[in-house]
Amino acid sequence: MEAASSPGPATRATAATRPAQPLPEVSTLASARHETGVGEFDRVLGGGLVTGAAVLLAGEPGVGKSTLLLDVAARFARRGARVLYVTGEESAGQVRLRAERIDALEQGVLLAAETDLGAVLAHVESADPQLVIVDSIQTISSAELEGSAGGVSQVREVASALIQSAKVRGIPMILVGHVTKDGGVAGPRIVEHLVDVVCQFEGEPHSSFRLLRALKNRFGSVDEVGCFQLVDSGIEPVSDPSGLFLSSEATVVPGTCRTITVDGKRPLPAEIQALVAPSALANPRRATSGIDASRVAMVLAVLHRRAGVALAADDVYVATIGGARITEPAADAALALALTSARSDRPVRVGFAAIGEVALSGALRPVNALSQRVAEAARLGFTDLIVPAGRGLVSTPAGLRLHPVETIADAVALAVAR
Repeated sequence: MEAASSPGPATRATAATRPAQPLPEVSTLASARHETGVGEFDRVLGGGLVTGAAVLLAGEPGVGKSTLLLDVAARFARRGARVLYVTGEESAGQVRLRAERIDALEQGVLLAAETDLGAVLAHVESADPQLVIVDSIQTISSAELEGSAGGVSQVREVASALIQSAKVRGIPMILVGHVTKDGGVAGPRIVEHLVDVVCQFEGEPHSSFRLLRALKNRFGSVDEVGCFQLVDSGIEPVSDPSGLFLSSEATVVPGTCRTITVDGKRPLPAEIQALVAPSALANPRRATSGIDASRVAMVLAVLHRRAGVALAADDVYVATIGGARITEPAADAALALALTSARSDRPVRVGFAAIGEVALSGALRPVNALSQRVAEAARLGFTDLIVPAGRGLVSTPAGLRLHPVETIADAVALAVAR
C-alpha cells in the first residue's frame, strides 16, 4: 500500500514588499533617538526614546510612575511636540491636579481618559502625536474580545494593537504596567516579548529614593540605573546620589563604615551602621534593615572565628543610610568593620572606606568593577580605601591611598582606631 504524500506548506511565497538590502546600506534615520529631557530616564533607555519603540514601565502602585511620565510628557511638549497621554486609571481632573502640582501644564499635552481600545486608537489617529503614553495597559480593553480589562487575552490584544500602531506610525509609545505581589511584571509574558524596552521603577515605601532599571533593552544596555527622589513638587532626577546614602555627621561615630557598591554599571556609595549592645536574652537579637540578614550572620561568624571579635552574647543591629538596599557581597568588608567598630566602641579611621567580599576562611576576595569603585571613592573625597589583595588591582587616583589586604583581620587592624 502506497504511503500518502504529506501536504505542502499552507503559506505560499508572495511578492516582497521591498527588496532585501545589504546591512551596511540600511538607513538608521528611522531609528533616531529622542531625548525625554529627564537625564536619568535617558540614561536607562540608552540615550532616549527610539522612533517607533514600545517601552513598558512597571512598578508598584504609588512608586511614582505616573508622576515621572507626566513630567516626561511636559518636557516633550515644551520642545514643540504633541504628546497624547491616555489615562485609564484616573479621571482627567485628577491628572490635571497632578500636572499643576509638578508644573506640567502644557498645551502640547493632549489628555484622553479612555478605557476602550478602539477609542484609544482613534485618538492616536486623530491627534497624530510624537509620543504616546498609556497609563495603564491593564485598564484598557477591546470590545471585540470577551473578558474584563486586565485579563490575559485582553492585555495581549491591547498590547499588540498599540505596539502595531506605534510601529506603523513611527511613534515612541510608553505603556505603564502593574506588578505582581513578588515584584514581577503583571500580565502574560508575551507583552514583555512584544515591547522593545522593559523598565522597572522601584523604591521602598518609607524612602523618597527611587531606582529605575532596564530589564530588557533592544537599543542599549540593561546595566544602567537611573536615580530619582520624590519631592513635594513631584519627582526629580538625581545625577549624584552620594548625598542620599551618606550621613552628614561631621564627627566620626563608632559603628559606621562606608563602601562603594555597583548597581548595574553605576557605582553608588553606601554607609553601613551597626549597633552592638549586651543582651539580656538567651538568644540575642539580630535586626537588619537594607542588608541581607543571612549575610550579616555569616560575617558575624567569620569575625568571631577568624578575627577574634566575639559578638555571640550581644544584640546586633545593622542598617543602611537613606533606604539603600545592599545585596552584593562586595560590601562584606565594610559590614565587618562597622560591626567591629561598634563592638569596640572605636570609630573607623577618618577618610576610610572598604571594598571586598569576606570568605568563610576570613580572606578578602576580589570584586568586580574595582576600577569604577576606586574612581568613585576618589571622586567622593575618601583618602584611604581598603581593597582585596591580589588580582585586579588598579591604578590609584590622586589623593587616594589603596590598602590591599589579605584577610578581614588585617582590615580590622588597619582601619579601626585603637
